[in-house]
Amino acid sequence: MTRSQGMAGAVAWATLLVAGQAATLQWVQAGPTVSYQHYYSLANLLTAAPPWTLVVVLVQMVGVVAVLLRQPSRLAPLFRLTDGGWRLGLAGLLFFLTSATLSRAPLSYLGELGLATGIQLLHLVTVLILVTSFPEQPLARFGSLMDRVFGTRTPGAGPPEPGGPDRFAWVVACLVVVVAAALSVWSYQRHPHVPDEVVYLLQARYLAEGHLTLPLPPVPEAFNLNLMLEHAGRWFSSIPPGWPFILSIGAWLGTPWLVNPLLGGVNVLLAYALLRELYPRRTARLAVVLLAASPWHLFMAMNLMTHTASLCATLGAALAVARLRRQPGLVPAVVAGICIGIVGLIRPLEGIAVALFLGVWSLGARGRWFRFAPSAVMTVTTALTSALVFPYNTALMGSPNKFPVMAYTDAMFGPGTNALGFGPNRGLGWGGLDPRPGHDALDVLINANFNLFQLNIELLGWASGSLVLLLLLLPLRAKLHRADWGMLAAVGMIVGLHSFYYFSGGPDFGARYWYLTIVPLVVLAARGLEELESRAATGRSLEAVSVQAAVTTLALVALMLFVPWRATDKYFRYRGMRPDLRAVAASPDMAGSILLIRGRWHPDYSSAATYNPVDLTGPEPIFAWDRGAQVRQALVAAYPGRRFFVVLGPSVTQGEFSITAGPMTAEELLARADTVPPPP
Repeated sequence: MTRSQGMAGAVAWATLLVAGQAATLQWVQAGPTVSYQHYYSLANLLTAAPPWTLVVVLVQMVGVVAVLLRQPSRLAPLFRLTDGGWRLGLAGLLFFLTSATLSRAPLSYLGELGLATGIQLLHLVTVLILVTSFPEQPLARFGSLMDRVFGTRTPGAGPPEPGGPDRFAWVVACLVVVVAAALSVWSYQRHPHVPDEVVYLLQARYLAEGHLTLPLPPVPEAFNLNLMLEHAGRWFSSIPPGWPFILSIGAWLGTPWLVNPLLGGVNVLLAYALLRELYPRRTARLAVVLLAASPWHLFMAMNLMTHTASLCATLGAALAVARLRRQPGLVPAVVAGICIGIVGLIRPLEGIAVALFLGVWSLGARGRWFRFAPSAVMTVTTALTSALVFPYNTALMGSPNKFPVMAYTDAMFGPGTNALGFGPNRGLGWGGLDPRPGHDALDVLINANFNLFQLNIELLGWASGSLVLLLLLLPLRAKLHRADWGMLAAVGMIVGLHSFYYFSGGPDFGARYWYLTIVPLVVLAARGLEELESRAATGRSLEAVSVQAAVTTLALVALMLFVPWRATDKYFRYRGMRPDLRAVAASPDMAGSILLIRGRWHPDYSSAATYNPVDLTGPEPIFAWDRGAQVRQALVAAYPGRRFFVVLGPSVTQGEFSITAGPMTAEELLARADTVPPPP
């Protein structure tokens, strides 16, 4: 492989790669709406895309073609790393099929698959040309740096190196906390955006104040919230209690937005300790760096959703079982059981998957199958921890076997609509996200398509597609080790069990129902990198360093471009949610006021309700949903002597919340002529 003697060529190709991904990201229709991202159609690309992006991609294409025509053997050493044959063909087919997701029009879907695959290939070849343009000395120095940071490459997988987090892991974990917290402040604005998050936060707040339930609102129609259930004269969240109890710690401290960023850092530490039980330290370090650089991991650690906490408890359980297998004892068995139980209290279906997988794995303590004592202790502890849901159900519903979330969905959407399994009645009628009524085998395939595509986009954010290293395990004929098969089994367990649920998870934060697969996937990506290095090391050593340079380049470009783009294009004011009323709620001048929010239930009222006091009868400013004259009359009767304001929400103003009238007395409010009901 002939390399240039200077850095000018490498700099030029690096610039072209960055500009090229920046350009093709502008061709994506994503935005802050509840929809899966798609490229502009081929027919609309020339008119809809910014002209500069077309010029950049054209220059990139011409440059790549010119290199391949002038030096057709330049990339041959890298391509020869694979064995070719049907395995390469299968990897290529998967590369093609995961590059785009379904459209309602089959021809549009096929056209987008072709465009998306072409874009991924263009960026991948650009990266390969870039790394073959580096002069030998800088590349050798980069290889030495990689060896110092991650450890020297050794043939084969090598033995595990058990141990806790070291300075390397702590530095990576702290970086994750800082980045996720910054995203939470800057992009997410410390404000819930998904309807579920509004209720998670409300439940965390009233739990932090020592309440399991709340009194019914004075005017229920004016304070309607998704997933809040009215039962026996009480008002409470219907979702499982695990995550709100964890979030309540942050609510008690006044920083609920910081809980998930901290848990994101803890997940790095737990993943590193777990992987050192299974792999050499170098593999563990590669995997946790990929985890830390994953946009999926960073954005999930930014939000107020349940998934980061569920992953944290899962990793804690897996680490305890790994140590139980190495050295059986009471403590790791109990810790594993408690952590598995917590997963079930956060996300019950994930709790089942984790219990099944780790229960089987625990039977191999010290390699002796059917060693029942540690597994029995773990199982009993899991059952006792999970059983905490029964007194919780009893306190809320009057029966240990009556789950609030099922009562809510049965009442709102019909009996059995939210249950596991197959049938024509499954589903809550979310046509844009669940394209077919009911749940059957075809729905399983459709949901898998949605989630595999999102994995390819969100897992690593790479311009080449995030799954490229995993797919290369096929044509490399990689020799999978026992731990690798375990990672594949974990992925299969999560994906398989969720196939029995009608909903894919939607486009909120990637393939979020498959989020527990993130650690196995980054581990398998690291193993793909190691297999490539191993193949390359049989020839010139610089080829192995070139593989490292290619992966590093893709990761850095993702952090530099994909993460800021996603943070601004999608998650800033996602779904129309805005924190504009935070200052109003905190203003002493607004004490004793009722602010009537005009607009849609979501985002207008949901955004405002975030800043309501837990006690809707207190003196603080209270935000109510203005649903017409009857609701106003009821509010006037429920809150005598209060001042009233009218606030137009974002769906009405197409911008900020706007106080358009007030302060008014009750009489002035009822005398107003603008009695037109707000948008539905």
